[in-house]
This record gives sequence, C-alpha cells and structure tokens, in this order.
Amino acid sequence: MKITIISFDYFDFDKNIMEALQKKGIEAHHIDISKFKYRYKSFGEKVKNFFSKLLLGTNVKRVHMEAFVLRELEQWGRQDQILVIRPDRISRKTHEKIKGFTQKYIAYLYDSTNRFPVDHLLKGLYDTIYTFDIDDADKYGFQFISNYIYLDKKPLVPASELPTDIFMIASIDERLPLWNQVSAYCRENGIQSDFICVGKKKPVELDVGIVYSKKNLFLEAIENRMFQSKAFLDLIRTEQNGLSFRIFEAMAYQRKIITSNASVTRYPFYNPNNILVLNESTISDIKAFMERPFEPLTEEMYHHYTVSNWVDTVFEL
Repeated sequence: MKITIISFDYFDFDKNIMEALQKKGIEAHHIDISKFKYRYKSFGEKVKNFFSKLLLGTNVKRVHMEAFVLRELEQWGRQDQILVIRPDRISRKTHEKIKGFTQKYIAYLYDSTNRFPVDHLLKGLYDTIYTFDIDDADKYGFQFISNYIYLDKKPLVPASELPTDIFMIASIDERLPLWNQVSAYCRENGIQSDFICVGKKKPVELDVGIVYSKKNLFLEAIENRMFQSKAFLDLIRTEQNGLSFRIFEAMAYQRKIITSNASVTRYPFYNPNNILVLNESTISDIKAFMERPFEPLTEEMYHHYTVSNWVDTVFEL
C-alpha cells in the first residue's frame, strides 16, 4: 500500500503519522509544505505579488508551493490514499488535481473551522473528512477523531521527585490575561512554575513568573523541562473545542493537565484527579488539585489515543 501525507508541519507533529505507517510496512511519503521556501526573483515581483494578493486574491508563493506539491506526487506516482492536513492552505483547483493521484482522498482538520474555514472544500472533494473538533463534527457531519499521542510512553515518576510543579510554553495571544492570573496565583501559593511565552515583542503586561522568549522552542529544547514537571498547563484560543497536543503529551509523560478546554470532560479518559478544567473561578483550585495523586490510564485507554491506533482508524488498516 502507498500513502502520502500532505501538510503544513511547522511543529513536526505530522511526520509521526508517516513514521507510524512505515512501521506497519506501508510505503509512506510526507510532503511538508512548511519546508517549501520561495524567494522573489526581484523586488518588482514582490511588489507585484502584493497587489496580486490584494486585488486578485492570487499569491505567487502559494502558486509555486502548490506546483511543488504536484511535482512531488508526480515523482511518487499514484497513491492508494492521500491525507491532507490543514487543507485550507491549498486551493480547490489544486486539491482537484491532487485527488487525481489517488483512489481515496482524506482530510484531517486539527483546528476549528471558526479559525480556518473550509466551506469551499466541502462538496464533492473528499471521500472522508476527519476533525478533532466535536462541534464541527456535529455541525458538518465530519468524522470525529482526536489528536494523538506521538511520543513514547515515559516512566511514571513519583511527584516528590519532580522539581517543577507546572510547565507551559505558548505564543503570545488572547490567552495571556488568564495565563498572567495563573502565574500570579502560583507565585503567591508557593507553586513552582516554568512558564515561557513566545512572540516578536515582549508584552507590556506580563507577570514576572512568565519568561519571555523571542525564539520558539521545539520539542527537543523543552522535553527535559516537561519531564521535570508534575503538570502541564494548556490554555486554548477562543472558539477552540478540539484537544491540543499538550493533552496527549501529558498522557505520554504520565503527568497531570490543567486546561481551559472544558470539552475535555466529554472524553472517556477524563479524570478530575488528573485533569483540572480551568477558568477564572477555578484558579484557586490549583493548589488542592496538585496535591491529589496522579492516576495512570489503563493500557487499553492509553493505546486508543496512540498514533498507531490513529492511523489504523483514519486509513482503515
């Protein structure tokens, strides 16, 4: 069987799908459009593209990126299945060409349609559309599937041996006010936090317990910090319902999670001893939550959320 994944894999999550397929003996390829770079031939072309995007809705960078995707597919030939993640980044015209390379065309949405609309891609294009957002599944009739555990399972470490209480790294956006409140609470209650905010400019209002970084830190740079923490903090953006990868990283590390995503209570692994649903009124519950012992998931429950089981489900292996 031959399967290709096409995605914008800036954080290297999607490559785990390809690797899981390869472990099952499947010929799998990954076209990562985040790695495609286009350089303007001249300043004039840059100016021309600005007006082209503004007036015609045509972006020369996108045109060349889509041509790159098609060249890669031509090189590998016809595929049994093609999965596109973040399909909104590709025009419908090119999607129709991609579909010609496979007998089964699939999409996976790991962000809400409120943030990245896909209405122009719905009719007659995909054989199946999967989404991580329960509400989008109900609204559009998509197939629901959550994100997945992409890491190897870590050993269960006694909380007394972990020096940090709560870890979080995230970009600077509308989540910052709540994050500031959590950070202040941690300082006032002797809770050891390791908080890193990432952005082009340091916010004017930033709690002293949050460290500012201009450079994004990827998994290799933070995995030791995660391992040393008893819990992970997961603050979601407005109108997000699907579970972020931070939830599944907590599963792999066998750590607690403090999340502002209330939809987590709708999942079978939800356990109030392991998961605290956060809002302004529950910040004061953090200390008591951290004192409760972590309860490991059953092996059956854990396997259900692994990337291995995810690919079995999505590709019907």
